[in-house]
Amino acid sequence: MLDDFIILLVEDEAMLALDLSMSLEDEGAQVTGPFASVDTALPACAARLDAAILDVDLCGGKSFPIADRLSADGVPFVFHTGRSDLDVLRDRYGDNVPILVKPARAAEVIHALETILPAA
Repeated sequence: MLDDFIILLVEDEAMLALDLSMSLEDEGAQVTGPFASVDTALPACAARLDAAILDVDLCGGKSFPIADRLSADGVPFVFHTGRSDLDVLRDRYGDNVPILVKPARAAEVIHALETILPAA
């Protein structure tokens, strides 16, 4: 259960974002977003967040500035991506950041969040 955890959702595919948002809320999470671009998501990083789900390839760029900000702030996150070059992500962020390949089931995303959240 994700009761009362605040989860930032960055995803530019509208239907996928809606599905993930609803699944997270069904598990008790408070969803911030979804955001479809770096420019709209970065300001949301200033609020209290417990974790994030980041698509890598967004409208107009990569989510790396968001991931870097979250890393600097100590906020754990999960990559949810359709990319095939996952080594780029592992090289940049290490093995502690879960990487889910789209289309991941909602249960897989929730499980990945539970592994990075304290006492989830």
